[in-house]
Amino acid sequence: MKARQKRLVLVGLALIGVAGATTLALSALQSNISYFFSPSQVMASEHPSDAVFRVGGVVVPETVARQADGLTVRFDVTDNAAVVPVSYTGILPDLFSEGQGVVAKGRIGTDGVFYAEEVLAKHDESYMPPEVADTLQTAHIDGIIEQTTESLKQ
Repeated sequence: MKARQKRLVLVGLALIGVAGATTLALSALQSNISYFFSPSQVMASEHPSDAVFRVGGVVVPETVARQADGLTVRFDVTDNAAVVPVSYTGILPDLFSEGQGVVAKGRIGTDGVFYAEEVLAKHDESYMPPEVADTLQTAHIDGIIEQTTESLKQ
């Protein structure tokens, strides 16, 4: 083999190696991605039915209920336009409370309940996850538009 052919073989093997490493890295990242959906999007079935995703909003007051096992908690999350029932088994964050922002990661069940694997609460009095704040703002604006439209019809 000539020196030129050896270099071409080495370059070809290097390219194959880089392509293989890139494929492995992308497939590992793909399995860890969880997209964010608002309660309105979840209720409109815009969420993936076979994958983990995140839902966020505000915990509806007076909906937090502990089950008999002591670890399972059921509560509702809203974006002021739709409500999603959430069930979580585990220890909730210390900052979790009614009327506060929350993001839950999990899957939607066939019964329409979101079964969370993880629940994240807001950090302090002024913090709200950006996705939740955007969703609430959009739902608020949509609600105002709907109310205005209804009042004009009457």
